[in-house]
Amino acid sequence: MTVVVLIAAPAGLRGHLTRWMVEVAPGVFVSTLNNRLRDRLWQTVATRIGTGQAIMIEPANNEQRWSTRTAGQDRWTPVDYDGLLLMARPRGARKEQA
Repeated sequence: MTVVVLIAAPAGLRGHLTRWMVEVAPGVFVSTLNNRLRDRLWQTVATRIGTGQAIMIEPANNEQRWSTRTAGQDRWTPVDYDGLLLMARPRGARKEQA
């Protein structure tokens, strides 16, 4: 299963993804895709996301059984921590209260 999450994405990109995926919530798309189609969709998402953010969660042959791709501005970044995939928050994402 493949999951794509779009944040502040252009409307045309959301419409493009609905050709192959089901939008289960605003900006959240789910489907079972083959590798070739998944790679081509990701290329489209990554080039058209603009100032928004995109995250793709896809099947992988690792302990967690999934991996992730990210694109866009101010995005969370996947980090390998002893074989466990974690997401690093961008600097400045959490505001300190005085």
